[in-house]
Amino acid sequence: MTIVLYELAGAKDERFSPYCWRVRFALAHKGLSYETRGLAFTEIPRAVGAPHRTVPIIDDDGVILSDSWTIADHLDRTYPERPLFGPDGREKAAYKFIEAWTNQMLTPAMVPLLVFDIYGRIKEKDKAYFRETREKRVGPLEQAANDADAKVAALPKLLAPFHYALEQRPWLGGEAPDYADYILAGTLQWARIVSPVQLIAPEDPLTEWFERCLDLFDGSARAMPAARAA
Repeated sequence: MTIVLYELAGAKDERFSPYCWRVRFALAHKGLSYETRGLAFTEIPRAVGAPHRTVPIIDDDGVILSDSWTIADHLDRTYPERPLFGPDGREKAAYKFIEAWTNQMLTPAMVPLLVFDIYGRIKEKDKAYFRETREKRVGPLEQAANDADAKVAALPKLLAPFHYALEQRPWLGGEAPDYADYILAGTLQWARIVSPVQLIAPEDPLTEWFERCLDLFDGSARAMPAARAA
């Protein structure tokens, strides 16, 4: 049975969730066939038999799971070839730290820069829900990106651990990409799809690394169009 991945879809079927992109990369890494089903934010709770508040959700032959880390762990245990967490899963604890740093430090710094652009891309039926929930976190969406230059200037400090890692080896996972790379690549793919704002300078070492991530698996990530300036 083909794995089904439920993920966010925008008004023009943009698939922009960073967490869903982590799973897309993981599935491709494993060489697993899958199909996707796009959901609006407000469709998520009734997408599968049990209530879920967020995507990604996968249905793997009746095993239904949500949360990108939980899904990646399931894929590694169920399909052990081409491990996601290093040989024999030995890097799992280190990769959990990478996930925590990305989710808790980097993503919150990016949200104000992206949130109004996301609002412009979602389905009409999602807009009231999105505005209500996101304005509790960032205030008025139209004002969230105020002082954008200062907010962008703060990102390199948050990205410094990744800079250091890539000075030592070609991929965050070592000599070849794995889930360490997919955590950050999924987050940068989110920004690439929803907003034309340049968050990372061309000379930043992550730019060249991210370009290589976009080309993985026959360019499947690059095939999702990037946002263009109006």
